[in-house]
Amino acid sequence: MKKLVQHPYAWAIFTALFIALVWLSNMVAIRADLTAEKRFSLSNATHEILHDLDSSITIKVFLTGDLPSDYRKLNQATQDLLNEFKSIAGGNLLQVVFEKPGEQLTSDTAKALLYDSLSRLGVVFEQTASVSEASDKTTQQLIIPSALVQYKHQKPVAIDLRSSKKVFKQYDLLTVAEPEEDKEATRNAAEALLEYKFANAIHKLTRKQVPTVAYLVGNGEPVDLKINDLGESLRNEYRLAVFDLKQGFPDSKMIDALLVVKPTQQFSEEDKLKLDQYIMNGGKVIWFIDKLYAELDSLKRNQAEYTAYDRGLELDDLLFKYGVRINGDLLQDLNCSKMPIVIGQNADGSPKMQRVPWPYYPFLSARTNNPISQNLDRVLPLFPSSIDTVKAPGINKTILLATDSNSRRLSSPAMVAVNSVKDENDLRNFNKSYIPVAVLLECMLQSLFKNMVSRVLADSIQKATGKPYLHQAAQAGKQIVVADADIVTNEVSQTTGPLPMGELQMENYRFANREFLANSVDYLVSGNRLFETRNKDFVLRLLDKKKLAEEKTFWQVINIGLPLVLVLILAVFIQWRRKSNYAA
Repeated sequence: MKKLVQHPYAWAIFTALFIALVWLSNMVAIRADLTAEKRFSLSNATHEILHDLDSSITIKVFLTGDLPSDYRKLNQATQDLLNEFKSIAGGNLLQVVFEKPGEQLTSDTAKALLYDSLSRLGVVFEQTASVSEASDKTTQQLIIPSALVQYKHQKPVAIDLRSSKKVFKQYDLLTVAEPEEDKEATRNAAEALLEYKFANAIHKLTRKQVPTVAYLVGNGEPVDLKINDLGESLRNEYRLAVFDLKQGFPDSKMIDALLVVKPTQQFSEEDKLKLDQYIMNGGKVIWFIDKLYAELDSLKRNQAEYTAYDRGLELDDLLFKYGVRINGDLLQDLNCSKMPIVIGQNADGSPKMQRVPWPYYPFLSARTNNPISQNLDRVLPLFPSSIDTVKAPGINKTILLATDSNSRRLSSPAMVAVNSVKDENDLRNFNKSYIPVAVLLECMLQSLFKNMVSRVLADSIQKATGKPYLHQAAQAGKQIVVADADIVTNEVSQTTGPLPMGELQMENYRFANREFLANSVDYLVSGNRLFETRNKDFVLRLLDKKKLAEEKTFWQVINIGLPLVLVLILAVFIQWRRKSNYAA
């Protein structure tokens, strides 16, 4: 090494080695994800989607500019993720642009038209108020936490970069009227979903085949404006069809998934046989069932109370065979939505309204790690029932949604009353926790009609469907059973028309019902494994803000002054050592 340093061309050799090292470092990218939750690692499904790109994709991110601190962190996480996407896709197949739409426009009218067109595409806008600690002034700011993914000449897919899951600080259910949102935890949940949202949007734009989802009719299912949001939500993602069960057998090769939403009329043995054979041949079904008749309209007509009764759908034996039982009860929970009631009159004679907790509308959320409801905000049901899982060999059951920790069951005949919680004794009855309302079933199912179908009936089934009668599923099937149908219906306002799914009148908040439906359908019909990325859970490691404010000056001195002192000490030592050497 000493000879090499003394070589007359040593500087040229070292320069060449340095240039070669820099060139090699640009050619070979090496990353190591040392985070406990693998925050910066992408799933195999995402890698496959990016590797299979055959044409350029443009992603426009509108979350940019002078942002509040929580959104700046989300902006940085989005940049890091998309840079990783670009490196995997290779070439110029992925173009990423950060821009504020309408920034160059001077006309308010032109800007409003642009925002309106973006809103129709699904871009979300948020008006925030930030308070300056120094001046104690409040500033209004328009933030666009969205992105648009564009591919060829297809309609762009809008992405809401925010999480549909809101995280709230600890609060007492009985004393706190409105819980306070933990913004940092909510944005952290949004970061965990970024990979899934962008990869899923790219997949839906580049997929070669669009699945078909059919809405089942024939047994009194709603076909009016109450399913307006359901239709609009699915029409943009899939081929949406309507299938009349009374007219024939559903074909699993033509229909990827069936939606059974709020039937009100009895299912005959023939109806159940048709559904059973559809499932045996690989069909997937999502059941949104109201076992009891319990509607708010009935309470309004009766003023005080009424008795919820069984609809008599005759689906118990079919669902029991598949591993679940919807109970004839109503669930209540203290962690619930509120209902406006009249408590008197105002001075002008108009009714005086007050929103009071309504335990028949309990909040539902995921209590297990699962690919459908994980990282979702609360889901709002209306008069849900409970679900029991029953022993069924070979059937894997996953609880998707359950109530909170202060629940109770009202057995049938269940009473629906405005004042259902009268005293402390009633409160003590809310002693159940995490009662299931939605269950995912994955298994090799057996037919309900096994050993019950005659040769003549089997021949007629084959003649009608072109397929032999099956008493055992040909392949592993998937079903989702939900003991409340109003999760996917919407209210209709007399003034504004259909409301979004999961939103109540006079309550300016939309729950995650639409996201739950979208995730459920996507899980059943999607051929990729992108849902693995929904299970990411980033741990939020926060500093103690109070301690940080108290010790701010101390740590500034340590971080700025200590390095300078160390440099000075090192300089003095080197100078002393040099003098000592020369003196010797």
